[in-house]
Amino acid sequence: MLLAFDTGNTNVMMGVFEGEHLIANWRFTTDPNRTADEYAVLCQSFFETRKLRFEDVDQIIVSSVVPDLTRTLVRMCERYIGVSPLLVEAGIKTGLKLRYENPKELGADRIVNAVSGIELYGAPLVIVDFGTATTFCVINEKKEYLGGMITAGLRISMEALFSNAAKLPKVELTAPEQAIGRTTVSAIQSGLVYGYASMVDGMIVRIAEEIGADPDTLFVVATGGHAETVCCNCRYVDKVDGMLTLEGLKLIAKRNKGGRRHA
Repeated sequence: MLLAFDTGNTNVMMGVFEGEHLIANWRFTTDPNRTADEYAVLCQSFFETRKLRFEDVDQIIVSSVVPDLTRTLVRMCERYIGVSPLLVEAGIKTGLKLRYENPKELGADRIVNAVSGIELYGAPLVIVDFGTATTFCVINEKKEYLGGMITAGLRISMEALFSNAAKLPKVELTAPEQAIGRTTVSAIQSGLVYGYASMVDGMIVRIAEEIGADPDTLFVVATGGHAETVCCNCRYVDKVDGMLTLEGLKLIAKRNKGGRRHA
């Protein structure tokens, strides 16, 4: 079995593959202050809910944008599973052609999403990831990674609004019935959800213009924690794929010999 970790600034996605199939996945809070022992107990408890065993894991891959937690997960995997994980970092075989000016600056999650997106949806392609930051990744018709955009994530924007506007109440992050809010709560919800949806559509139009594509036919896939909430209100998003990153980790693991249990 393959054990995959997608470690973001807010959440960690953990998935288990048996062959080509994702048989289990869990999401838990990113906490760099937890020890390797604590993460071992947490992951073991998740495994037990699906009657899985650490002993059956023969390869591990980790994609992380949190260096402190990367080191913790590596120690946990080595100590409790007996496997030194494969890390998505410089030198790993991804099969991705990069036209980024400084590839070392490119986040591991964006690389993994691009690998997965090209394999599953072809090219040209735009990938929108609604994480702590909202990122756009652009793949041209030659399957080359061109670059993209990074903007503040939806939850960061919401927390900034509440912390800097004393009279505004905290609201549930959900789409109101109409764009014109008749109450303060629905007005805030409209600005957050419909505002972000309009931003996504506007970015896709700009991307299409720059690469000479038609925004109505350019394929756009979204992933991340808030993708479902926002993208059902977007004109140009064709698909929401919550497992995009885990599927990309599976593909990269297959292309590399590292991270395997030694006989």
